[in-house]
Amino acid sequence: MTLIKLRITRFANALPQEATSVNIMRHILKIIRDEYDSGFKNKGEGQQSAHHLGSTTMDDCEDYSKVLPSLKSSLLDNLAEYKVELESSADNIAAQALEHIHANEIILTVGKSSTVEKFLKYAAKSRKFQVVVVEAAPRFLGHLMASNLAKNNIETTVIPDSAVFAMMSRVNKVIIGTHTVLANGGLRAESGVHMVALAAKHYSIPVRI
Repeated sequence: MTLIKLRITRFANALPQEATSVNIMRHILKIIRDEYDSGFKNKGEGQQSAHHLGSTTMDDCEDYSKVLPSLKSSLLDNLAEYKVELESSADNIAAQALEHIHANEIILTVGKSSTVEKFLKYAAKSRKFQVVVVEAAPRFLGHLMASNLAKNNIETTVIPDSAVFAMMSRVNKVIIGTHTVLANGGLRAESGVHMVALAAKHYSIPVRI
């Protein structure tokens, strides 16, 4: 337990803007505690939030030094389920594409997102639509995104960031990939997403995240 908590602290200090790896480790810590507690107590006791589990000190915790023979197998089963959940999350999102993308629509996206890319490719299997990709300076990953979509026979256009407002009136909806969704409803995403959201709001264009 001490080793995992030290790893969480190290990750959080080294990459304060990177929430994904820290949250995964906090979730693993929660799995360990839940499985350990269930071996000695009734289910439902000792449940705490993932954030609390990752931020508490060892002085706040119970003694987890007792040997529990069944702990290893239980942890392996739970971690295997969690791994499958993480690996299939993008596919589960892509499977909903046809509910949001309709024929002959013009979709605008920003930069490159593997989740959005898979989402659009899934919809393209049965529907024809156009995609406008904002190049997202200074990394210009929109060019790579457009290239990948074009290889999948999706009609794609790349525009500079400065052309977003002029193009927005022709768009049916905006689909944005995010790196992190925060508890207060905010998000971390590609450079230029805020500008795109403001333009979409001006023209009353729906935004999907």
